[in-house]
Amino acid sequence: MFRLLKFIVFLLLVGFLGLVGFAYLGDLDPARTEREIPVTLDAN
Repeated sequence: MFRLLKFIVFLLLVGFLGLVGFAYLGDLDPARTEREIPVTLDAN
């Protein structure tokens, strides 16, 4: 039982460290470019 509890605590710790590392190092901002797309309106 103690081994299972220790494993769960280990997984929580690794998950938390992974989340913190991703928050500081993960760069998921999209590359933004300006585009002009012509639109044809069909007005009657």
